[in-house]
Amino acid sequence: MNRRLGKGLDALISSLSVNEDDKIVEIPLAQLRPNPYQPRKNFSEEAIRELAESIREHGVLQPIIVREALRGYEIIAGERRFRASQLLGKATIPAVVRAYDDEQVMEIALIENLQREDLNALEVAAAYQTIMERFSLKQEELAAKVGKSRSHIANFLRLLSLPQEVKDHVSRGTLSMGHARTLAAIKDEARCRELARMAVEKNWSVRELEEAVQNLDRKAKKPRSAARSSRRDPYLEEIERNLREKFKTAVRIRAGRDRGKIEFSYYGQSDLERLLQMLQVMA
Repeated sequence: MNRRLGKGLDALISSLSVNEDDKIVEIPLAQLRPNPYQPRKNFSEEAIRELAESIREHGVLQPIIVREALRGYEIIAGERRFRASQLLGKATIPAVVRAYDDEQVMEIALIENLQREDLNALEVAAAYQTIMERFSLKQEELAAKVGKSRSHIANFLRLLSLPQEVKDHVSRGTLSMGHARTLAAIKDEARCRELARMAVEKNWSVRELEEAVQNLDRKAKKPRSAARSSRRDPYLEEIERNLREKFKTAVRIRAGRDRGKIEFSYYGQSDLERLLQMLQVMA
């Protein structure tokens, strides 16, 4: 296919805008069907009901975008408005008919959802991956096009490597994006699945899951460091305890004969930013 870089992405999104020159028609809901390339797998029933109440009071303020199909029309943008109108029992919905090919329809669905909808974390990750492949984009280029940081893109893409069991929890919402990011950093797949199950069963917060990961890491390192730890300066150990309590993370003081260093552990970009902010305040 023709790789649309740079302005091509912007042109696809701008084509979803409705202007004064567009012809708006009322199309029967019975003649509409959802976009077959829609990346969203789940629609919030509560959100659809809230939108339906808004439409009941104010009407459909923004026409949906459709294209002609063999039978009726396919929705290019506005499936939530379509579903809300169905819920209200409406017969028609205002729409603008445009001509798109199959590849454009898929690309628009991906990009429009990322910019305007609340996909779950795995749907976002899959959409990012698909866009990068379709447009031959690097992470930095995709980040610029969707208005996100490169680390944001990288964090989502890492979720695709999670065990399927963990992905299922994320899709169902029983694990959040924060949980998923913490689990994605665990290389041992069996440990990752086990921690995910514990997080769901015990309803752990992201912080509680991070602490569980830290505890396992400390236990794994304990046999190698037990002898050395027994000879450590009690004064330094007390300082470490105080720092751990203050900064809510693992802290290690490594002392030499005339010099040493203090190490702070962080778990994810947000945790790093939290520590940096605390250290700056104290400076």
